[in-house]
Amino acid sequence: MRALTWHGKRDVQVDTVPDPQIREPTDILVKITSTGICGSDLHLYEVLGPFLDVGDILGHEPMGVVEEVGSAVSALSPGDRVVVPFNVSCGECWMCSRGLHSQCETTQVRDRGMGASLFGYTKLYGQVPGGQAEYLRVPFGNTLPVKVPHGPPDERYVYLSDVLPTAWQAVAYADIPAGGSVTVLGLGPIGDMAARIALHQGASQVIGVDLVPERLARARSRSVHTLDVDELGSDVGDEVRRLTGGRGTDAVIEAVGMEAHGAPGVKAAQQLVGLLPDALAEKLMERVGVDRMTAFHTAIDAVRRGGTISVVGVYGGAMDPLPLLTMFDKQIQLRMGQANVRHWVDDILPLLTDADPLGVQGFATHQLPLEDGPQAYKTFQAKEDGMIKTLLVP
Repeated sequence: MRALTWHGKRDVQVDTVPDPQIREPTDILVKITSTGICGSDLHLYEVLGPFLDVGDILGHEPMGVVEEVGSAVSALSPGDRVVVPFNVSCGECWMCSRGLHSQCETTQVRDRGMGASLFGYTKLYGQVPGGQAEYLRVPFGNTLPVKVPHGPPDERYVYLSDVLPTAWQAVAYADIPAGGSVTVLGLGPIGDMAARIALHQGASQVIGVDLVPERLARARSRSVHTLDVDELGSDVGDEVRRLTGGRGTDAVIEAVGMEAHGAPGVKAAQQLVGLLPDALAEKLMERVGVDRMTAFHTAIDAVRRGGTISVVGVYGGAMDPLPLLTMFDKQIQLRMGQANVRHWVDDILPLLTDADPLGVQGFATHQLPLEDGPQAYKTFQAKEDGMIKTLLVP
């Protein structure tokens, strides 16, 4: 089959690789019909190379049609249409039974001290082959895949793999009071969708912060009050307070993470680590890695006293300095973590109807053949051609 594979920093290629096979009685094989490129895939493209091997298949936002099922699979049959959550979660362990699918005890990567395995996402998360490919082996066929109806286009459902549940959890963790306010830092796919969900759930004021003109315009078109970082610089918090009677918003959703602009010294250090041999680079990143914390510090500044920060942007540093005095003084509540995809599916599915209140149809700015994946990564990294969300079609 053809699959998009990692070959080095800023080097992904579409290769011919062996077809996946049923290995366990509960496995299924899915013929992929659409698969997304996620902002966190760019971390693999740019920063997390020490945790990848040449030939690793990337991607964690797939959907498709069941091609084959293992002997113990009763919930699905060949021909069924499914979305595959990015958590590799069993659905039955102690953690999964409490809605913490990202902490699944069956697939935790214990030798790395990490949570549940993820599709297409490095040795830190199990080195499981990903979904930017023609076919995907999916374990836990009775409990992990999300069965969806035939008929509507893939774009109506594919975001159940990651974008929708990640943004939904971000809003849930933000705990915005009824009729309250929220600032969303970063208007990429997750931040954009989180802003839509907050408005749908009744937030009276949603402020979106970014520096990419296309992202700002897209959010404005859906009634988000946008702020341009290039114009405001370090004054984002001041402007948020001006818009909220001097207090700041009730909540802040931090949807940027380690890729925040600013802190050039940290960026240089990340790049230098990427030049080291993998064994040494792994140890440095796991023990002394530091992220660019610009967005997180902005969140602390912009949230009102007694408010909540919901962190959904991906961080990887082991020694990130936090302004704990300020956080304590402001009585900030902080929630974060990988999305528990399967936990939120039942809440989201009713919204993927003909009404489409979240605007999932047309959410992708680009739909491209899988063979164009390497160029799509390059374009997405450079924030060119208005690319905000891309779906690849094998």
